[in-house]
Amino acid sequence: MGTLALGRGKTGSTRRRAGQSHLRSGIRAVTIYALLLAVGVISSIPLYWMVITSLKEAGKEFLFPPVWYPNPQVWSNYVEVWTLIPHIPRYTFNSFFISILATVGTLLSCSFVAFGFARMNFPGKNVMFVILVGTLMMPTIITLVPTFILFKTLRMTDNPVPLIVPFWFGGGAFGGAFYVFLIRQFMMQLPRELDESGLVDGASYFRIYWQLILPLSGPAMAATAIFSFIQHWNEFLFPLIFINEPTWRPLALGVRFFLNTYIGCCARGATPWNMLMTASFLMLLPILFVFFFAQKYFVRGIALTGLTGR
Repeated sequence: MGTLALGRGKTGSTRRRAGQSHLRSGIRAVTIYALLLAVGVISSIPLYWMVITSLKEAGKEFLFPPVWYPNPQVWSNYVEVWTLIPHIPRYTFNSFFISILATVGTLLSCSFVAFGFARMNFPGKNVMFVILVGTLMMPTIITLVPTFILFKTLRMTDNPVPLIVPFWFGGGAFGGAFYVFLIRQFMMQLPRELDESGLVDGASYFRIYWQLILPLSGPAMAATAIFSFIQHWNEFLFPLIFINEPTWRPLALGVRFFLNTYIGCCARGATPWNMLMTASFLMLLPILFVFFFAQKYFVRGIALTGLTGR
């Protein structure tokens, strides 16, 4: 009887400890999710403020206390800004044209370089990779003048060529090394037996890259595509320097020139904040669509990209 009572006592104690452990785990999970929710809400405030400002009447953008839900909601601002910016369909087409072609070039060139660093052995590979990663510490702006002189000498300015061609040869000045690093780290995790089986079957390294490694690197390629598309869509400085022809302006330049023109037409040069937020939100819509549509690929690509150094 004593042994039976002792066994029951141990079982009860074990159950209590298990219950306390589950309770602590539940409290920890609730706390984490509450913190994440709070951070998400705080991070969403600027986007929400942009949207509600785009729906306000002129002159009511800075009322105090702040108006968090405009009444009435001026949806006609979106129709008006579409008519006020004279070439907005053309600007939108230019942004898609530049962003898509530059993104495709970035994916092909950076994945090809990453394959060489990840799957091949050649003298000086590690040194060259360190130099490549070291270029991340160089500000993008230092390449602006020599790049402009190059394309000016070739008479390729005032068109999208300087914003597209560099990305077909190594990712251009902005972020090419980062994309190579990202894709390389993913490719290094793929089994080496894939390359060996391909070589045994008589496949060249290019065929191994194109038919074996590249299709398996989908998550890393998806993350790179999202980063690259957002970067090119939002790019302002390089189009401002290279493109003076109005018909080739991307949407970022079009919104800026619209703002300058509209301020000149307003009384006392006041900034039309509701119209500016409306145009900015229209420009943001493709980015939101791309991110939410490809979010699972983006998260998977980042999560599966290791940081091994082998």
